[in-house]
Amino acid sequence: MRRLFGSVRARATLGATVVVAVALVAAGAAVLLSLRSNLIGQAGTQAERTARSVATELAVGKAYDQLSLDEDDEPVQVVDEDGRLVAASKDLQRISGTGTDAVTPRPRPNATASGDDDGDGDDDGDNHGGDHRGDDDASTLEPGEIDENTTFAGGSATIDGHHADYRFAAVKVDVEGKGELTVHAGAPLSAEQGAVRTAQTALLIGFPLLLGVVAGVTWLVTRRALRPVEGIRGEMSAITASEDLARRVPVPDTHDEIARLARTTNETLAALEASVERQRRFVADASHELRSPVASLRTQLEVALAHPELLDLQGAVEDTVRLQDLAADLLLLARLDAGERPGRARFDLGALAREAAARRTGVTVDAQAVEVAGSRGQLERVLANLLDNARRHARSAVTVSVRRSDGAQGAQAVLTVADDGDGVPEGDRERIFERFVRLDDARSRDDGGAGLGLAIARDVALRHGGTLTVRDAPAGGALFELRLPMAASEGLEKPGAGRS
Repeated sequence: MRRLFGSVRARATLGATVVVAVALVAAGAAVLLSLRSNLIGQAGTQAERTARSVATELAVGKAYDQLSLDEDDEPVQVVDEDGRLVAASKDLQRISGTGTDAVTPRPRPNATASGDDDGDGDDDGDNHGGDHRGDDDASTLEPGEIDENTTFAGGSATIDGHHADYRFAAVKVDVEGKGELTVHAGAPLSAEQGAVRTAQTALLIGFPLLLGVVAGVTWLVTRRALRPVEGIRGEMSAITASEDLARRVPVPDTHDEIARLARTTNETLAALEASVERQRRFVADASHELRSPVASLRTQLEVALAHPELLDLQGAVEDTVRLQDLAADLLLLARLDAGERPGRARFDLGALAREAAARRTGVTVDAQAVEVAGSRGQLERVLANLLDNARRHARSAVTVSVRRSDGAQGAQAVLTVADDGDGVPEGDRERIFERFVRLDDARSRDDGGAGLGLAIARDVALRHGGTLTVRDAPAGGALFELRLPMAASEGLEKPGAGRS
């Protein structure tokens, strides 16, 4: 069963069919109940009309044998206040639902003159507990008056051998000399029963057909609606098999959720393609960068092995240190690409800048005490990269400043590193933050580094919710500006010397 309704199309079809079925059953039941109620009401009106007609004849003094009881072939009974049947339809053979099942009239001997009983009035076993009004000892009606109220009940009767269900109406009338009489008249319910059966048959035939149409239409519409999804799935399967991330899934010419899904999928593929391409370039550039110091170190070792007197220990140490720094940079970049979150420790960015400047010559510091939250080790690496880059390009001076800035984005810590060198051309101010990028191609690798320092600095700044940009310095060189959110006043712990 789970496999049968495992597809979206099957579940949508089943759900729509069940909802429509419930709605149809409720609507059909309401229609049948309303139809039955209306038809029963019409039968009751007809029965009341007949009962009041007979009551009128009694009120004007007609004798029992002169009453119009057989004109419409409907059952009519006239019962006195003692429950005795005094008049009934001629061909009435059996009746129920009127309070008395007697069909043969037994009027009092002196019924036309007085209401005296002859002593045998209760041997017919009449039932007084029907739905007609109670037989009060004291009548509330005046002689010749017909009660305005009508009591209705359901029952059955057999007339001239034909048995049927009827709606009975009971009307009371006070007749002078006869006391209070009750007229029971019935109207057949055959029309109501026939109409209800016809409606039931139509519903039983029509409901399955309508449900079949609903299921079929839902199945076709759902298949058409999900056709673009199948196209997306097929294209994604082909992309996975071919490993060609340059391909894109088809976008339907609609403005619905499926079109947005296709566009989002293509954006994801584009980001994945860019990431894979970036990774490939990273691996290729890293291999290229590592080849040079490794080859140089191997050459020196081979020469030293053949000619120990020519061993250049200083050069070997420098190549080893450069190789170590490059490996550390590559490891940090790998951790950043993996989504490593910075710590949440609070520390003074101004003190960090003063410590970094003290380890280098020719650096002027103007740093205020500004607290930030994050990884002290990573931000120390950013500051070191910026200072080393500025010293390589400065003619004589490097200036570091740390201050607080309050703006539309809230309180920020602003760290700037400026030099008096040649600056960065405006067209290359974003390119320098790419990995393995060197603007000075004539500069040697030993002097210029691997081109990872600024890329690492920007990545770390972004991970800390900040920015790193470059513009012209007042002295004519380059000014790198690092902006970081200031630490919140509460909710952060302040470690002693925590480093990442």
